[in-house]
Amino acid sequence: MAVAVIMEFSGATLEQYDEVIGKMGLTPGGPGPAGALGHWVAATDDGILVTDLWRTRELYDAFAKEQIGPFTAEAGIERPPKVTYLEAHSYFTPGADA
Repeated sequence: MAVAVIMEFSGATLEQYDEVIGKMGLTPGGPGPAGALGHWVAATDDGILVTDLWRTRELYDAFAKEQIGPFTAEAGIERPPKVTYLEAHSYFTPGADA
């Protein structure tokens, strides 16, 4: 079952997020890591909010351990995010532009 992952990074900036994405070898608008179904990020009054959709929680957890944790620390994000997991009832995948 797909899992929605909501990460709230208090005190983080979009510039730090961009640095992390670069370290991961990802390009905004491009393909995501294996197992990821969707992703977006926005600035908040307190930091940044990242939302992901993954095929399974295990795939997300492995990616978080191997990449999110180490790369956010390297980018100067001092605290781990508040993470909320939700079982996805339904989701859409990107289609071809009309």
